[in-house]
This record gives sequence, structure tokens and C-alpha cells, in this order.
Amino acid sequence: MKDKTDLQRKLFSIDGAGYKAYKDIKGEYKFDRYILAIDHVQGDPFASPSKIRVIVSQKDAGFPDTLYDKPYKRIGVIDFLTRLFLNNIKKYYNPSGGSGKSGLISIDRCGQEILNRTSAVINEDKVEVRFEVGLPANGRRVLGKYADMIFSGAIPQIVDKTLFYKNIDANALKKQVDLCEDQDSLRDQIKKKGLVTFIANGSVLPRESGISDRPLIKGAIPFISPESLEVEINLPHKGIVKGMGIPEGITLIVGGGYHGKSTLLNALELGVYNHISGDGREYVIASRDAVKIRAEDGRGIEKVNISPFIKNLPNGQNTKIFSTENASGSTSQAANIIEALEVGTDLLLIDEDTSATNFMIRDERMQKLVSKDREPITPFIDKVRQLYMEKGVSTILVVGGSGDYFDVADLVIMMDEYTPKDVTKKAREIVSANPLKRENTGASGFGEITPRIVLKSGFPEGHKGRDIKAKGLHTVLYNRSQIDLSYVEQLMDSSQTTCIAVILEYMIKYIFNNKTALKEAVEMLLKQVEAKGLDSISPYTGHPGNLALPRKYEIAAAINRYRYEKGNSHIMQAKD
Repeated sequence: MKDKTDLQRKLFSIDGAGYKAYKDIKGEYKFDRYILAIDHVQGDPFASPSKIRVIVSQKDAGFPDTLYDKPYKRIGVIDFLTRLFLNNIKKYYNPSGGSGKSGLISIDRCGQEILNRTSAVINEDKVEVRFEVGLPANGRRVLGKYADMIFSGAIPQIVDKTLFYKNIDANALKKQVDLCEDQDSLRDQIKKKGLVTFIANGSVLPRESGISDRPLIKGAIPFISPESLEVEINLPHKGIVKGMGIPEGITLIVGGGYHGKSTLLNALELGVYNHISGDGREYVIASRDAVKIRAEDGRGIEKVNISPFIKNLPNGQNTKIFSTENASGSTSQAANIIEALEVGTDLLLIDEDTSATNFMIRDERMQKLVSKDREPITPFIDKVRQLYMEKGVSTILVVGGSGDYFDVADLVIMMDEYTPKDVTKKAREIVSANPLKRENTGASGFGEITPRIVLKSGFPEGHKGRDIKAKGLHTVLYNRSQIDLSYVEQLMDSSQTTCIAVILEYMIKYIFNNKTALKEAVEMLLKQVEAKGLDSISPYTGHPGNLALPRKYEIAAAINRYRYEKGNSHIMQAKD
């Protein structure tokens, strides 16, 4: 193996040469206490930066195996090292300019959530970090001495302060690992207690702004549970935590505008993820299978049985095998619910502000004006109880304009100046004093959830094969087709979207076979990741450094929103 002197010699020799001379530095180099692997060299200073890894033997790194002996611990350590590496870039390195991305050192950027990432690796053999470097240039000429300063000066210092246990804040790392363990334990315990969510007393739910997911510091009102809903849970490290537990069933969140209804729901929808210390939502926990549902005008729908909600369309279209290129608010919301049920959700989170009104409710007066035989939609209010009783699926629903839902609710929570109050008793008194005369149109049962099979033939190759790539947080491009994930609201990180693109490519090659149901296919993929790691599905040999694992619901959402540009189907119902 070459060493750091060979790399320095090569950089000096190509100084001032054409940029493509950098190609010669690809390979592995032995430094004093680590190996530097240059896996990919960019062809132009304006192209995507070069891909670099640093590998430290665990014998030298010295991280105790008790920090990474379980999957959730390993995820916490990788998150910690990724954030630390980025902070040390800022602390110990100041770029000197140049063309394009010259001098850039970057690593996958973490948000408030702690996700399963590929930006680092830790096991009993090694600690590895994966990052990018913009090889410096003047115009399109190599700046070899500047590059040497990065490889021989900046990177060794950053690595020294990140990948050696004796040099990091071991107490901070231990606290993060303990926090991950507490959050996973809390998620397991609420399920055993028959709860679907938990919000700890003292949690800070409001965010800094509409474009920032950081906690609001000034003026935020800490969350305090109503006494009637307060539960306490004993965690492995924090000990006893008290807060509001929402039980299985149908829960309404009500209150005036700007009193915190949607803020509470937004916190719950992200309770499927663990959060870093200081986020304010560290102990805001939801079922792992909670799915946020909304209307999504214009989305494509493929072979979904939406008949539990919509039947007898005027055009005669079969809603048991419903497809459309341009869904309405009601058909899209119906499809979003059925698709979530198909993959296995046990909790729906719905905000009336982002719902189709005609899907959610038909009041007594409208029922009298428009008879049932002229209305194809069975509103959610007439299905939500069946959904829980027959399918075991709970619902948490934000409502501000329809008291009709009091009739079907098990629990009613009112947000009053960001303070929750249990008003279930009062809501029931209102129901008794003002009985509804609207007809329940929910029929005798919820209806069938029809599984669907993904067709490999629905994902054709283009002239140059399949080109699948992410573009930001909300878009995956498949050849010339765009998969729009703008309204998949629990997708939180662009690295998850990048991962979805990688997953889609892998599933087309190895899982889709015209026989396997969508749910089974996605779960096969996740079992592969659990057994062999996220690296195992990546086509980026040696350096899949910018992937973060999404849940099965976000993966399925991308598959469901794919549209084959020639109009051919990519999904069929299992009984077709």
C-alpha cells in the first residue's frame, strides 16, 4: 500500500497540470494512524466532489464495544460521529478559494432526527468515516500544494479530533447512546401499555420558524399533561418520565386557531424518529407505524381498492381497482389511507386543514339535499370507528370546525394556548344535549384491503439503462419520470430521498418479480438492510456516504407515486 509520502509526492508532481491529472491519486494510502481511501475522483472542479474515506483500526480508535453492541446504539454513535466530524471541519479548516468546489470538505448533514446513516461505520474491527473533498483548482488547473494541505494538514487534524475515543467528549457520546436507548424503550413500553403516543411533560413542541426544525426558545410554552391523561414510564437511563399518553382508539385534538393543535400533531408525526438532545421533542414518541394522511390533489393512483370510501362514480369507473393520473382531494386521501393500511399502519394522523372536506364529513343538511344514491363518498367519520374495531387502527385527528366527530371519539383533547385539556366529558355532554340526526352511511363493515403486486416490467430501462436519482428532499427522478414526494410529510431528510432512489434501483433488480406483494417486497428489503447493513443495497462501492434509511411507508409511498411515462401499469392487484 502506498503511504502519505507517495500521495504528497504525486500532488506536488501534478501541480499546475490539467485537472484530469487528479485521476492518478485514486487509491488507498497509509497514514500514521489511519488509512485514507480516495474512492472516486471528480473529473472537473465544478462536478460533484471526490469521495473519500478514512479508516481507523478499532485497536487504535478505542471505542468501547458497549457503545455499539446493539443496532440503535450503533445508529446513535454514527449520528454523533457525523455531527462531530462536521463541527471539526468548521473548527479546524478554512477553505482558501479556487474554482468550483475547490477546497470543500463536507459530510452528510444531520437534522434534528437521529437516522440510520451510511456516513460512518463502527464495529469491532474499525471506525470509518465517509466524506467528500472538492479537489482544488485554479480554473481547470490542479492546485497540488493546496490539495496537499487538505490531505496532510486539515484532514489529519479533523480525524484526530473525531475518530479516536480518547480525544472526543466521551460523556456526550454516552449520553446520546443512552438517549437512543431510552427513546426506543419508551416506544416499546407505550405499545405494551395500549398507548399510541406519549408526550413528556416539559417537552417543547413549537419550532423556531416555518423553515427551521430547531426548537423555539423564546416564548415557547412547555407541554404539561392533563392530570387525567398523565402516565409515568420508567426508562433505563433517565428513570421516571411523566407525560400525556394517548390510548388506542379515536382521539380528537380540538381548539381555536393558533392554539397549538397542528403543532401537537406535527410533533407526533415525527415521534416515529428518535431526536437529539436539546430538540425539545426527545420524549415525544409515536408508534413506529404511525402515518400522516392528507389530501394530495393531482397525484397518480394505481390499482388501489378505494371502495371502502368511494363507490358508484358517475363515470362508472371501478373503485375496487381504481387508477387515475390526476386524483381529486377525496380520491387521493382515500388512496393514501388504503395504501398505508396495505403496508401495515396502526395509527393514522390527520389534520382537517390538509384534508378534503367532502371526504371527512357530510353533515345532516347536506345529506338531506344530496341523497346517498347521488353521493359516491362515504366520509371518514362513518368509517373511523370501523377502522379501529375491525382493523385495530387508531386515529388522531385535528378538528376545528366539525363537532360531529364528537360522536365517534374516545378522547377529546383541547389545546388552549398550547396547553392540553381533557374535554372528553364536556364533549359527551354536548353530544347528549345535541344529538345528531345525520345518517351513518358506513355500511356494515369497513371493507377489504386488497394487496397489490409490483410489476418489474413497469420499470423499463431507458436508452442508457435505468437512471434513478434523487433531487433534493421531495423528488426522485426515474429516467424522465418524476416521483413527487412533496406531500409525504414524514420524509424528513434529503439523504432519505437519496436512499429511496438507491432502494428503488435495488428492488427492481433483486426483489420485484411480478409475484411479491408490495408490503412483502418492502419488508424483504428492510430485512436485508437489518441483516447486512445499508451498504449492502448500495451501488456506490466503498462509499455510500450520503444515505439515510426511510421507513417502509415512505418507500412504499415512492413506489405508489411512480408514473411510467408511457402510461403502462407498474402495479396489479394480487387477485387480478
